[in-house]
Amino acid sequence: MYDFAYQKPASVAEAVKLLATEPEAKAIAGGQTFIPVLKQRLNKPTSVIDLAGLGLSGISVTGQALTIGAMTTHATVARSAEVRKAIPGLANLASWIGDNQVRHRGTIGGSLANNDPSACYPAAVLALGAVIKTNKRAIKADDFFQGMFTTALEPDELITAVEFPLPVEKSAYEKFRQPASRYAMVGVFVAKGPAGVRVAVTGAGQSGVFRVPDMEAALAKSWSPDAIAAIKVSPEGLNSDIHGSAAYRAHLITVMARRAVAAAA
Repeated sequence: MYDFAYQKPASVAEAVKLLATEPEAKAIAGGQTFIPVLKQRLNKPTSVIDLAGLGLSGISVTGQALTIGAMTTHATVARSAEVRKAIPGLANLASWIGDNQVRHRGTIGGSLANNDPSACYPAAVLALGAVIKTNKRAIKADDFFQGMFTTALEPDELITAVEFPLPVEKSAYEKFRQPASRYAMVGVFVAKGPAGVRVAVTGAGQSGVFRVPDMEAALAKSWSPDAIAAIKVSPEGLNSDIHGSAAYRAHLITVMARRAVAAAA
């Protein structure tokens, strides 16, 4: 690693101030992507700002929303009785992320801020019409994701929580995993709730997570795997690598979507 200063702020306000005053400073949440990047010398921050201990973890259900703190780990989401009752598909998704070690260190806020094109959480957040809360504002999921590793977050902006509107009538996630990394080659989250019927895909797109309007329209008329069986997604703009071609990923989108609909029926 390159040399950097380690900062341990006592509050979100202090963390934001450090980010604002040091253009090359980086915040660390769970560190499951950031630490490997540092080890490979792909990033050279002047300071690393530790967000642990700032009171940003926890899960609550109030009124018409399920709120998850940004520093809440994947393992906590996966085993939460509140999440399993309110949005079972979200708890199931969290249980599939990485391995046991990653699930106990990685956080929902860190995953969303990084916006890896193969990460699982973006699919759930987009499909469920969630709102990303920051120290400055509330950002709708449709406006938050802006391309591979790119979000609407400003340099001095931190995710504090993610709010999922309730009630969610149906939800499920199916993922075709790359066997070594366990990242999604294709992951599909389907949901029926306050945001309507939504289908979000991760792992396949060159620009990251995206929705499939044709599937959404078909499922709004008939929630059934057969309703989307004939819908084909174009391979244009999809990833192609040693693990699978763009055409293969396009085929997998329909397969995973049908499985997700069946699981959520």
